[in-house]
Amino acid sequence: MKKTILLVIILLMSVMPCTADEKTIVAAADPWPPFVDPAAPKEGLSLEIVRASYETQGYSVKMEYVPWARAIDGVKKGKYDILPNTWMNEQRKAFLMYSEPYAVNEVKFIKTADDPFEFNGLESLTGKKVGIVRGYGYGDDFTNATNFVREDSNDFITNIKKLTHSSKRVDLAIEDEIVARVIIAKEDPALLEKIKFTENAISTSPLYVTCGLANPRHKELIDAFNKGLAIIKENGKYGIILENYGIK
Repeated sequence: MKKTILLVIILLMSVMPCTADEKTIVAAADPWPPFVDPAAPKEGLSLEIVRASYETQGYSVKMEYVPWARAIDGVKKGKYDILPNTWMNEQRKAFLMYSEPYAVNEVKFIKTADDPFEFNGLESLTGKKVGIVRGYGYGDDFTNATNFVREDSNDFITNIKKLTHSSKRVDLAIEDEIVARVIIAKEDPALLEKIKFTENAISTSPLYVTCGLANPRHKELIDAFNKGLAIIKENGKYGIILENYGIK
């Protein structure tokens, strides 16, 4: 009799849905303040919007902090469910499903304070060495251009140190201006006096949530975010989150 009861319990457990696991979404990214910030109480603007959107659909979001290249590879292979902060390019569209955009980044070049350089199209970069972050997307035109050199690093602050070093190992760095100012102020505030941003942006890039096409739940997860985003825009929560970060 005991064996029969045990067998029934095992069978029931095998057919019961893993509700908790299915309702927990695992996100991955590297620190990218103020959008993704492990030191912030709510982990940054992106995480606040992503969590608020998914909560309307009954999901919770667990955040894992890893280097960006590992995060994007993990989402591509299904190890992680989503990237909470992704720019769009043709290469990524081949393996990621994109949500509706929820924010916009203005990406500019960073130069030393005494450098008269101004960005006026990709031709103005001819002969320059530009510090980029490994695995980041900067747009297809920038990535495919051959008139300048791209030198990659694991993180943005390394590029700023290369830029401001006495040997000036790169001529320029590139990043969203809001993100760049926050990171530099946190990591080495004195460097803010040594750099300037170009007036002209290379791009104004919408920010998306993405899920790997190899993930069998990719449509479910992106649809849920889109539905939730529409709800928090309608009920005012989205606007409140933006205002809390000084964005209107």
